[in-house]
Amino acid sequence: MAAKAAAAEKETVEAIAETAADVAAQAERRFEEAAKKFEKIVAESVEQIRAHTRTYADTTAEHLDEAQKYVTEKVKERPLAAAGAALGVGVLIGMLLAGGRSR
Repeated sequence: MAAKAAAAEKETVEAIAETAADVAAQAERRFEEAAKKFEKIVAESVEQIRAHTRTYADTTAEHLDEAQKYVTEKVKERPLAAAGAALGVGVLIGMLLAGGRSR
């Protein structure tokens, strides 16, 4: 009777160990699948961000070119006014920087 109980206990332990190994293998497979899906989603998101960034960079470059042309035209039209404005901005920035040092 003790031998039967020991054999039954051994079978139960083996069954539990086998079940635990199966559960661990399934969990590992699911984790790998989830990791692959996550990696794919991240890669797609990065590509979308790159595409949007390129679009914004192109648009920004165009706007900067237009602004540069506008400023150049205005400076050519009124060079003294442009020089005065630049001087005023420079003095203002200098005062702001100097005011921060005295404290």
